[in-house]
Amino acid sequence: FLNFKNKSPEGYGYCVFGKVTKGLDVVDAIEKTPTTTKGFYQDVPAKPVIIKKAYRVKEKHKTAQ
Repeated sequence: FLNFKNKSPEGYGYCVFGKVTKGLDVVDAIEKTPTTTKGFYQDVPAKPVIIKKAYRVKEKHKTAQ
């Protein structure tokens, strides 16, 4: 779930679970995808957007200072 607009009642209930560490240009391209309305949902991609790979990156442990 990528939310490119301001928070709205429709977007509540989704949590942030990651961040983009490489390939922000791909996220920018997804943002520019034409959207449509389907049922009660607005801004649905007109054509499916498929993310072929995503990786879990272990966070480096930070030392207390």
